[in-house]
Amino acid sequence: MIWNETMECMNRQDLQKLQESRLKKVVERVYYNCEPYRKRMQEAGIIPSDINTMEDIVKLPFMSKQDLRDHYPFALMSSPMSEIVRLHASSGTTGKPIVVGYTRTDLNIWNEVGARCFTAYGLGKNDIVQISYGYGLFTGGLGAHGAVETIGGTVIPMSSGNTEKQIMLMHDFGAVGLACTPSYALHLADVLKDSGIPRKEFKLRVGVFGAEPWTEQMRGELQERLGIRAYDIYGLTEIIGPGVGHECEYQNGTHLCEDHFYPEIVDPATGEVLPEGSLGELVFTTITKEGMPLIRFRTRDLTRLTYEKCACGRTSVRMSRILGRCDDMLIIRGVNVFPSQVESIICEMPELEPHYLLIIDRVKNLDTFEVQVEVKEDFYSDEMAKMLELRKKITHRLQSVIGIIPDIKLVEPRSLERSQGKAKRVIDKRKFI
Repeated sequence: MIWNETMECMNRQDLQKLQESRLKKVVERVYYNCEPYRKRMQEAGIIPSDINTMEDIVKLPFMSKQDLRDHYPFALMSSPMSEIVRLHASSGTTGKPIVVGYTRTDLNIWNEVGARCFTAYGLGKNDIVQISYGYGLFTGGLGAHGAVETIGGTVIPMSSGNTEKQIMLMHDFGAVGLACTPSYALHLADVLKDSGIPRKEFKLRVGVFGAEPWTEQMRGELQERLGIRAYDIYGLTEIIGPGVGHECEYQNGTHLCEDHFYPEIVDPATGEVLPEGSLGELVFTTITKEGMPLIRFRTRDLTRLTYEKCACGRTSVRMSRILGRCDDMLIIRGVNVFPSQVESIICEMPELEPHYLLIIDRVKNLDTFEVQVEVKEDFYSDEMAKMLELRKKITHRLQSVIGIIPDIKLVEPRSLERSQGKAKRVIDKRKFI
């Protein structure tokens, strides 16, 4: 199913012309309406008339999260506050948040791209969708809410938490779709199993999961435990929220709404634009936003882009699964480790639950790396020999993938803390030394 065939299936040549027209307008907008942008462009020796084609975008300076923090709260707005109808902010728990302002047009765009996502998942006006992302300053709840209302579906605005009630209403209201973080979906699956209500009495068939990295192995877990098709929804608070990209029924990459958000892949170290198919840092330019457009915003997400037409008929560029974030990569004893690598191994092993915690510390100037992971009930045993054998198996598998030997700590089922929002998977104590 396609929501906006004109835009989602536009040929690449026509799309580029549209992108160029929109890029020129947004560059003019930030130059004349936003002093920090104008100053940055002047420092780079750039004026709006220098930007005419998409190839010219490399002339423009990058923006980062630090720029947004430096101009907190409203200095990067390109619309007067009288036109800003909503504010959202990052979900960070330390320091000043990243603040984003939306005009009425921006909200309409957000609803439009969100509608593309939920339609691609096979949801429509006759479907009831339970939104279990957090509402408030976080973009997840209201972003998904607007998308469902735009396609004409029925929203259950649950927000996160109160899990037993989530299960009750999901059952009683006949929810067909569930939108939340993948880690909370796992928790819901556990509670659903404990509820005693047979899975066949639920109408749930679609999961819309995002706001945190998750692997193909995690998708398999969610689909098996909840009896659904699990889809990724991609978004960033800074760009617009959930709706920047979505999977289709083929689950072969995330389609980016590039008529609104122009993507590049750059070398994380040099900022040089990389050839198609290269692994690098994802950069976005919002070419239609009014309230707070961002030019060449560095997401820190590591991924690849492919421009081949998808079997679903969409011509929009597809993004591979996020490998990790430049700033989430752990360097342990000189080795680069991504939490997603650990997750993929854990989810592959039938003895383990997909609940884990990585603890990194430094003792006597040597990095320590502990992996706490839950063992499934059927495999958890008081017999020391069995647990030692399982521990040895996990250690060997992880060492073969990440290149270092972790200290595996096997814990009882449901003993690790569950998340009602974004999961806390890593504790790096070295940062506090």
